[in-house]
Amino acid sequence: MNPHYERVIGTIRREALDHVLILGESHARKVLTDYQDHYNGHRPHRSRQQLPPSTTEQPAIVHALDDRSLLRTRVLGGLISEY
Repeated sequence: MNPHYERVIGTIRREALDHVLILGESHARKVLTDYQDHYNGHRPHRSRQQLPPSTTEQPAIVHALDDRSLLRTRVLGGLISEY
């Protein structure tokens, strides 16, 4: 199990903690909770055919791109963008 833990901790450090100045325990909990929500709900995973862990099926294919607008959500103060 040790390599799995090291991989997860390394991912959290590289993608979130190395770019945010943590100001206290409550701030650290908020940052880690926001990152956990992003990781499980939006971030694609290669082992799951680019699906996030909380999704069970591929999103619907959009054919008429002119009718839709792109929505950007900033996570962790703009460090991560979700579309």
